[in-house]
Amino acid sequence: MTETTIASHIVLIHPPVVKPSEPPAGIARLSGALRSQGVECTAIDASVEGLHHLLANSDPPADTWSQRARRHVHRHITALRDPDTYRRPDTYRRAVADIGRLLSLAGKASAVRVGLADYKDAHLSPLRSADLIAAARCPERNPFFKYFQARLIPRILALRPAVVGISINYLSQALCAFALIGLIRRTGADLKIVVGGGLITSWMQRPERIRCLGGWVDEMIAGPGESALLDAMGRPAAGKEWLPDYSDFLSVPYLSPGFILPFSASDGCWWRRCAFCPERAERRPFRPLPHRTAAEQLRRLSAQTRPVLIHLLDNAISPALLKTLINSPPGAPWYGFVRIGAPLDDPGFCRQLAGAGCTMLKIGLESGSQTVLDRLEKGIRLDMAAKVLDNLHAAGIAAYVYLLFGTPAEDRTAADKTLAFVAAHHPCISFLNLAVFNLPLGSPDAEGLVLRDFYEGDLALYSDFEHPAGWDRAAVRQFLDKTFKRHPSIQPIVRNDPPVFTSNHAAFFSGSRDAGLRH
Repeated sequence: MTETTIASHIVLIHPPVVKPSEPPAGIARLSGALRSQGVECTAIDASVEGLHHLLANSDPPADTWSQRARRHVHRHITALRDPDTYRRPDTYRRAVADIGRLLSLAGKASAVRVGLADYKDAHLSPLRSADLIAAARCPERNPFFKYFQARLIPRILALRPAVVGISINYLSQALCAFALIGLIRRTGADLKIVVGGGLITSWMQRPERIRCLGGWVDEMIAGPGESALLDAMGRPAAGKEWLPDYSDFLSVPYLSPGFILPFSASDGCWWRRCAFCPERAERRPFRPLPHRTAAEQLRRLSAQTRPVLIHLLDNAISPALLKTLINSPPGAPWYGFVRIGAPLDDPGFCRQLAGAGCTMLKIGLESGSQTVLDRLEKGIRLDMAAKVLDNLHAAGIAAYVYLLFGTPAEDRTAADKTLAFVAAHHPCISFLNLAVFNLPLGSPDAEGLVLRDFYEGDLALYSDFEHPAGWDRAAVRQFLDKTFKRHPSIQPIVRNDPPVFTSNHAAFFSGSRDAGLRH
């Protein structure tokens, strides 16, 4: 970027496909920074707009189920935006299933499976740079092409921007983002295309892999993009505590029972010790806002947006911030990720959290084997984990527990210990996230493992490996499907998870397994 790019407007785009439950926090941060320095910008959630466009303009389906789903699609959309639906699990499940079915049919002609939270192309992979370029060269085969061409491109051109910034955080966005980039290039408009976001940041750890994409984009930004965009517009980037601006998203029809406010009080992780962690592999620094600043921003944003729920996006909310939120509640119910440990081992502290609006906490337990936890350097004691779960349950705070199977430190015996721990503490666990371990590419903890390709593609983020105990992915999945999920104490918790939206909607189900999705 040079001074010749200075102009009056930036368009920021959140491309398909991301869960349509809440606005993109990263773009809101960019908007706040730009506008604070006098730069005009427009933020567009093209993911939500594109999904609604597909639902409204898809071809009439042939089968009876899909025809019924098509007839009721507007009712389903309305239902997911109605708080009462979250007290009627069958209505919720039907709405999510029918909308998902219609979206999958919308991409069928292009051999693409579009979902409410995913995008899978039978012929193109977001992990191959050549396929991203192919998506840019032939955007017509993308299911969102008609939306891009009829609505998004005219809107962008009408704004006459100097820069179009595209935020790519997930693999489910990459092919659609490059199809959009291809269409923008076709217009011949004199503007700069800048890409950033979490996925771009990960790819830029090895810049030689994405050099070929430079013919389609003018700049790639790793990490927070506020300073880079302000510099591109010739404006000072002084100050690091810009207030996010959600004004462009307040009228967007998200599929949630009110506005959800996502907010990040930090970038990176304050713990940064866990073995095989992508944050550690990519050496991302920890950049927190001052705790009082974060609490003040939350109160201001809550007053501006009047959210039904606040989603704290931090990799782990620090104990200091938890204490600050007790003293300065944000003004709406909230949830986020925490580490097991003090001060959550204090029953009184957990009651204070509940009083400050905490309705659910996501907890990375990972394993019920102390040996595994120690080898993964999690810094977690199982006796402490049990105490924290008991305290949250007693305080009325739902626990959304994350488990990770198939790590190099685990074997079947250790997995059985995880099952036993969860079964023993099942009354205190409202929701479960069951994940199979992926080894981050270039992880410093992979020494001694026999590695092989996980996905074919020069942009792959993970490696496969030969498990030292033979506890491979197939064995792990069989254990989860045939044993773990079928345990009588665990099966109801698994069924309780909201389909597709998972933790993004879980807090709306009264924060309790007994009041949630379980039949």
